[in-house]
Order: sequence, then C-alpha cells, then structure tokens
Amino acid sequence: MRRIVAGLLISLDGVVESPSDWGFSQYFDDEMREGIRAGIAQADAVLLGRRTYLDFAEVWPNQGSDVLMADFLNNSPKYVVSTTLDTLRWAPSRLLAGDLAKQLRKLKQQPGKNILIPGSPTLVRSLLGDGLLDELNLNVCPVVVGSGVRLFDGITHQARLKLVESRALRTGVLSVTYQPVPARKSRSCIGLSRALPSAPAPASPPRMPPVPDPPAQRVPGSAGPERQGQSPPAPQRQGR
Repeated sequence: MRRIVAGLLISLDGVVESPSDWGFSQYFDDEMREGIRAGIAQADAVLLGRRTYLDFAEVWPNQGSDVLMADFLNNSPKYVVSTTLDTLRWAPSRLLAGDLAKQLRKLKQQPGKNILIPGSPTLVRSLLGDGLLDELNLNVCPVVVGSGVRLFDGITHQARLKLVESRALRTGVLSVTYQPVPARKSRSCIGLSRALPSAPAPASPPRMPPVPDPPAQRVPGSAGPERQGQSPPAPQRQGR
C-alpha cells in the first residue's frame, strides 16, 4: 500500500513559515540535497494544500531540469486539497474535494510509490490529527525564529509518534523521521465491553463480569496568509 509522507524544514521553536528566509539560505548543502533526492526517488505523486499549490504553480513551471525537484514537481500527478479552487492550471493536477479521508484511502490502495507532501503545514497537521499521515520527515534547523506559523499550531489533543530514524548533518541540522502511533483503546476497556452482557436475563440476576488483568504500560516511542510551500528555493530567472 502507498504511504502519505510529509517533509518539512522546521526551526527549533517549531516555525515552518518562510523557510527560505531562515533555513534553506543557511543550511541547504549537498548533504541535505541528497536527503531530498532520496525522498523524491521513493515517491511518484504530490499532495498539496490550496495555498502551497498556488505558490508552487507560480514558480516551478518556469524551472529547468537542473533545479532540484523541478522535474518531479512539474511532471508528477498533483492532488490538491481545496474547497474553493475550481481551476487547476498546473498540470497534471486533480482536485480532492468532499470526503478527503475516503479519497486518500482510495489513492493509497492504488499501485505506486509514496505520495509526498512538500510543505503544506496546515494540511500536514490536519492529516496527522485525522490519522491519515503515514510518515513525517523533519529537518530541524538549529535556529530560533521567534515568530511565524508553527507546524503544530491548533492541535488540541495528543498525537503519539515513534522515532524511526535520526541523523545529524554537518550543518547542525537534525534529520528525523517519525511515524504516527495509531490510537488504541485500553485493554481494560475492551475486556469490560466484551464481558458485559448485552441485556440481563429477566429470570435471574445478571452475572458480574470478570475483572481483566491490568494493561501493560506502553513506552512511547517526518493557513492563513503564510508561505506554506517547503522546497529548495528556485533560482530567480529573468523574464518571468
């Protein structure tokens, strides 16, 4: 089954807005480039929020094959999550509206590689909260930005993640990969619900359910007016 994989640059204080101002300009090097290339090689489709799609559609069609991610973004199928867009001019693109969870599950069942989310923090935290994100890749930059949109703004409940890979880059960036831990009912609740009778027998008093063993402790284990796109900055070209 295909997986939905997000990749973002993030500061120590959780900011993901405008990473070209504080992240790519200082920490993008050959080591990070190779990590991005490895992620691209494992994907064959792109998932974007409305804002990121519009931002990318203004920049990436004008970039050549020598620019990292240009061929991948321009040629791969792009699935756009929006309730307001009705025209998608950056082909090949398809609008996802209505029951998003159902549509994403259907996409994941189709043959193919990973579906990559390059940025789109609002979409990423929504999918994380809904249990639809399979992997979260973060390049954590050793900088405190102080202000800006943060990746986990607005999340009001716990989302448990397990660390599956981590690596320190030469620039001081920490490259980490997390996978969400599915929420589970406690075993005591499941045991009680199975033990309780559906209805007490009228001729005799109900039997008390057996008390289950206590559950074992489980040890826990990568918008408003913002720039949501997260990809290496494309070079400025004249005549755009």
